[in-house]
Amino acid sequence: MKTALRTDDMISIELTVKEALALGSGVKFTEDRMISAKAKRKVLQSLERKLLPATSKTIEYHTLEV
Repeated sequence: MKTALRTDDMISIELTVKEALALGSGVKFTEDRMISAKAKRKVLQSLERKLLPATSKTIEYHTLEV
């Protein structure tokens, strides 16, 4: 049975202060230009875990025609 996802459901993401600044206000850090990308990746991964439970990501190898 699937439960409906509500738009007010909560997710938790652990970000560093630099990641939060880069994501929230667009601050650019010259020593590490990938901080914003890392923060976005963390948010997307957290959303994927919420929207696509781990059971739906598994592959049943007996169904593959190899």
